[in-house]
This record gives sequence, structure tokens and C-alpha cells, in this order.
Amino acid sequence: MTVIQLAAILMSAALVASMVSVEVGISVALIELAFGVALGNTFNLDPNQSWLVFLAGFASVVLTFLAGAEVDPDDFRERFGASISIGFVSFAGPFVAATLLALGPLGWTTKASLIAGTALSTTSLAVVYAVLVETGLNTVRVGKLIMSACFVTDMCTVIALSVIFIKPTVWLPVFLVVSVALIVLLPKASPWFFGRYGDRVIEPEIKLVFAILLLLMVLGTEANSQAVLPAFILGLVMSRHYQRHHEEQRRLRVVAFAFLTPFFFLRGGMNVSLAAVFANLGVLGVLVAAKMVPKLGLVYPLARRHASPNATFTTLLMSTGLTFGTISALYGLTAHIIDRTQFSLLVTVVVLSAIIPTAIAQQWFSPPATEHPHLALPPEPSEILIGESP
Repeated sequence: MTVIQLAAILMSAALVASMVSVEVGISVALIELAFGVALGNTFNLDPNQSWLVFLAGFASVVLTFLAGAEVDPDDFRERFGASISIGFVSFAGPFVAATLLALGPLGWTTKASLIAGTALSTTSLAVVYAVLVETGLNTVRVGKLIMSACFVTDMCTVIALSVIFIKPTVWLPVFLVVSVALIVLLPKASPWFFGRYGDRVIEPEIKLVFAILLLLMVLGTEANSQAVLPAFILGLVMSRHYQRHHEEQRRLRVVAFAFLTPFFFLRGGMNVSLAAVFANLGVLGVLVAAKMVPKLGLVYPLARRHASPNATFTTLLMSTGLTFGTISALYGLTAHIIDRTQFSLLVTVVVLSAIIPTAIAQQWFSPPATEHPHLALPPEPSEILIGESP
């Protein structure tokens, strides 16, 4: 199958998924994941074509940046302890449980067990953000808390994967320095850039964001690290800018959800091998329990304390997984730490955790959808002056 043929099939699937989402009232991300599983197993589509891997990876970074931009820095500081506590137990519980179960009852090797623990410890910031945006909960306190806690969980996962397995290269200091410089400088440069080049049909401000995120991806790859974490922080420090320029944020979100994210979610589903899953249903059940039981059991008490009356909704969304779970499992496969069957089982658990808890949360426990008008901050004086210049 040619590149064009596969792209046409996937975009057609994304269109149908959007129509189904509107009709049944379920997040399009979940439907795209399910379509990806169906397409990948029915037509034996290859999810590892280079163009698809790139688009899906870039989509995950863009989604993470947008998620960071939704978090109010003042709210984040105010509930820093809640974000840290919920995010950490969301990581630690399944990491320990999955590692021990894979090492003991399942008889996996030590390294394979650690890969299982890392892959199943994740919470999908991309899935959570997509659902919150579609339901209008990204601007309310519970939505912002969930996104902050997701970031903490994913940060712990990346640290675990890096410390246990990945050997940093000489590019790591460069990656860190550039990331910090962008986080410090971009909010300062944004008023000038927007005043000079913003509000044009050619969208220079969106191109600036994409160029920066691609630079982070390049350096992150060279450093054997991930661009997702600095992308979230970059979005976080840009949140005040987007409060002043909400339309700019909306256009960036439209580009992401219309073109990038369908490939991310469809590819996630395409990684599932149903044949391997049906041949190992017992192992699958053990791995699902290793991820879900600690997530539900440890997050819920903290959610009742910090997110009542939306504790169940918070707990279910914190139980999702996709991006880093797939990355961790794929690393284990390419490094020959796990085999193809183990990889399929881990990815299946990750995809199921992205679909089932989110669907339950959205169907029965979602807070009432509120359409709060966005309270934009006044523009900076420098932006007004620059905006008047030719």
C-alpha cells in the first residue's frame, strides 16, 4: 500500500470517527483508537511507516503543548501539592505492581518486567486533554488539576525510563539548555512577535510554535530523551499569552485536532495485534489489573480530598494511558528486551486503558458541561504600540 493510499484511508476513518462522535456523544479520540484497532487488524496496515510515526509523534508534542497552555499558572501553584501527590501515586502504584507481577507470576525477565512497569505506569495527557477540550472542561478547576497531575505522572515515567534503560548522549546538555532558554525567552518575545506578525491568514505565530516544537523533538531525539516534557512547560509559561490572545490558541487547536491528532490516535490503535491478545487473554487480564487496580485504589482517596465531588471522574481519567506507554513498550521491543507478543499485550493494555476508563468517565461521571466565556487578559502595552505600527 502506498503512502497516499494509507493516508487517504486514515483520514477517511478520521472523518467517519468525527461523525460517529457527534452522533453518539463520545470523544472522537476514543473512536479513532477503536477504528485504528479495527483497521490495523482487518487490513494488516503498518503503523510504523516513517511518515506516520513522525506525524503521530509531532501530534503528541503539540497536544502536550496545548495542554500546558490550558493550565492557569496561579491555579497550578495553588494546587501544586495536589498535582504532585495525585500524579506521583498514579505513577508509583502501577509501576511497582506491574513490575512485580511480570517478574513473578508471568515469569518475564527483570528488564522486561521493568519495561512492563514503566509502560503501564503512564497517564495519557494527550487523551485527557482531547476529552477535556471536547467537553469544555479544560477551562474549569477540575480539568486543570487533572492535566497538571497527568504531567507529573508522565514526568515520573520518562525519568524512570531514562534512568533505568536509556543512556543519555552528549546532546543532553544542549537539549536541556535550549529547553530552558525557550521556556524563559518565548513568553518575553511573544508580545513583540504577535504584535508584529500576528492576526494574519498565513499564521506566522502557529508556524513559530511548530518550529520550536520540532526543534525540541530534534534535540530530544539526539539526546535520547523526550520533547513532551519541555513542551508542556513551554505551554504552561505561554498560558498568559493565550489568555490575551484566545483566538490564536483556538486556531492552533483547530489545526491540531483537524489534521494531526487523528493520525496519533489511529496509529495508537493500529499497534494492537488482536491475534496475540486472544492467544494470551490470561496474561492480558493480569496486566490490565496491574495497571488499573493501583490507579483506582491509590488515586481515588486523593481525588476525594482534592477534587470532590468529581473524584470518580478524576480517578478514571488518571487511569488512562497511551503516549508514553506505547513509547516505553516500543523501546523495549526495539532494544530486544521484550518480544512481539509481550509488546502487543502491553500496547493492548495501554489502548484499552485509553478507551474504557475515559468512556465510562465521560458517559456517567462527567461534570456538567459549562460554557464559561473565556476571560481574556488585557493586552500588554507593548503589544498595542507594536500592533499600531505598519
